[in-house]
Amino acid sequence: MEKQFNTAGPNQPDIHYTLTPSDRINWPELSGLIDARKYFILHAPRQTGKTSLMLHLMREINAAGKYRALYVNIEGAQAARNDVASGIATVVSAMGRAADIYWKDPSWSQLAWQEAQQAATQGKDSLTSVLQRWSLTSDKPLIIFLDEVDALVGDTLISLLRQIRAGYAQRPEAFPLSMVLCGVRDVRDYRIHRPDGEIITGGSAFNINSESIRLGDFTQADVQALLQQHSAATGQVFEPAALEEIWLDTQGQPWLVNALAYQACFRDTALRDRSQTVTVEHMRQAKEALILRRDTHLDQLGDKLKGRPGAPGDRAHAARH
Repeated sequence: MEKQFNTAGPNQPDIHYTLTPSDRINWPELSGLIDARKYFILHAPRQTGKTSLMLHLMREINAAGKYRALYVNIEGAQAARNDVASGIATVVSAMGRAADIYWKDPSWSQLAWQEAQQAATQGKDSLTSVLQRWSLTSDKPLIIFLDEVDALVGDTLISLLRQIRAGYAQRPEAFPLSMVLCGVRDVRDYRIHRPDGEIITGGSAFNINSESIRLGDFTQADVQALLQQHSAATGQVFEPAALEEIWLDTQGQPWLVNALAYQACFRDTALRDRSQTVTVEHMRQAKEALILRRDTHLDQLGDKLKGRPGAPGDRAHAARH
């Protein structure tokens, strides 16, 4: 199967053109935080590569053999909103499923599911409990990547943050050595509304956070390297002016880069003939097609980046209106 530019979900390198995720961050800094037993935040807009990065880091860390790492997506707990028992049960259940998928040892997931059942019926601190039991059982210090943390709502989010904080002092023997909380926003920007009207900031509920790392956009060299993968695989060439046009239109925002390239190279009938060179005009047509389609990600980018001078979202927003 011919590889494609990815416009939805984490990259799968066997079917998507992919830049090495760890090249997009300061790995010495991040690994230093892990070795120093820090809990920290990784944030960036949607479709920037956060999940691809965390999955890559989990596999690299596990392959190195020093630590045991796990990636867990907890977005499913969003529906629980202020129902803490249901929300935490969903989080712990997600941890069990992740352990099954990535650690491939049912003893780990069994512990999680026992705690999930108790959380659903008793509302106990099951997240703290399962992380403690896992840490005491493991022959290596644990590193946990929690994705979509800021999707959680109200008391469920407060409980999650405080249960992690409650076990923090016991690391690494009886709690994960390091945890990475990932989402669209920095925890300091969380504004958690409780049913009684009280507003709690994420920073106050999670004051053990040591750093906040933002995953940046592609550099111009990254953009050219990604597009060159298509040229190497298919023989289809981008004229220099087309490469410059993509950079000017996107400033390296990963979803926009991939979406424009996919529109031009895979949806433009003329360019399905790989002997045809990708020109500036092709890229301008691709941009207009994206604007007219009003893809969800484009609207989100326009909203998130509004007010940032020169940002790609500003140009897309202006073009629509």
